[in-house]
Amino acid sequence: MVHRAVRAAVVAPVVLVLASCSLIGGHAAPSAAAKRSASAHAAPTASASSSPPAALRGSASPVAPTAEPASTPAPSPTLTPIASGTVVAEGDVTSPKGSVHFHYRMVADGDNTFSAEYSSVTSTLPVPVSVTLIDIPPQVGDGLTDHGVGDHQLGGPAPATAPASSASLDAAGHDPSFLTTLVTYSSATPEQAVPVEIGPNKVLAVSTLHWSVPVRASNVHPVDIGGAHPYAYGVVTATTASGAPRTYLVAHGDTAGMVAARFGISIEDLVWLNTGVRVFGNKQYLYEGTRLNLDPDSL
Repeated sequence: MVHRAVRAAVVAPVVLVLASCSLIGGHAAPSAAAKRSASAHAAPTASASSSPPAALRGSASPVAPTAEPASTPAPSPTLTPIASGTVVAEGDVTSPKGSVHFHYRMVADGDNTFSAEYSSVTSTLPVPVSVTLIDIPPQVGDGLTDHGVGDHQLGGPAPATAPASSASLDAAGHDPSFLTTLVTYSSATPEQAVPVEIGPNKVLAVSTLHWSVPVRASNVHPVDIGGAHPYAYGVVTATTASGAPRTYLVAHGDTAGMVAARFGISIEDLVWLNTGVRVFGNKQYLYEGTRLNLDPDSL
C-alpha cells in the first residue's frame, strides 16, 4: 500500500507539468483557429472564424499595422507621375477602302491620366466617323456593340477636313496599355439612308496600338532578401518586367514587420502599398491568404 501511494505522488506532478505546457506558447505564432484568407484591401469580418485566438486577444478587433520606432526616420514613400506631354503611343490610320485617314497620339496628362489626340482627319464618307479604344479587336464590317474607352467623334460627314481634337482616357486608369485596339466606326444615325457597310456602328478600320508606358518613379524598391524565413514564410506569386517582386501571398504566422524586412522596406511602405491591410495580436500577425502588393507602379 505504501508503494502504490508513492507511485501516485510521483505521477501526479508529471501530469500537471504536461498540462501546463499546453497553456504556453500562444504568442509564438497564431493558432490554427487564426487561419483565414482575407483580401489585402478589406478588413476581415467580425465572426467567430475571423477572431484572433484567445492567446492573442489583446486587441478587440483587427487593426492597421504600426511602424516600429527608428532612430533615423525613413523618408515617406513617393510615386512620381509620368511627365505631362509624354507620348506613349502614336500612329496613322487608313481605312481598308481609303475613305478615312487620321493621325493619333496617346499622351500622358501628368496626373496619372492620359488623353488621345487626333489630327489630320479626312473622310470621304457621307456619315460622321468616330473612334474608341477596346481590348478585343473586332473585324471590319462588324457592328460595334461596346464603345470602350475614350469614345470620340472625329468629324463628318464629308467632304471636309476635321479639326484636331482630343478625348480623355480617364477610365483606363494609370496604365492604358491593356487597350490594344483603336476602332474607327460609323456614327450614322438609324434614320440615315446609307449603305449597310457604313450604317450605324459599322466598323470601318481596326488598328493595333503599340504602347510604351514608362514605369513611374518611386523611392520604394522591394527586393526579396534571402527568400522565406521565420514569420515571413509566404511566397512571391508574381514579378515585374524587371524581376522585382510584384505580389506576395501571406503564410500562416507571417508578421507585418518580418514581411516588410524580407523585402527591404519599412512597415510604412508596406501599408502604403496595401491600403486597408489589417493585422491582429501584439506581434502584428498578417492574415493567412492575404495577397500583398509590392509594386509601386500598380498603385
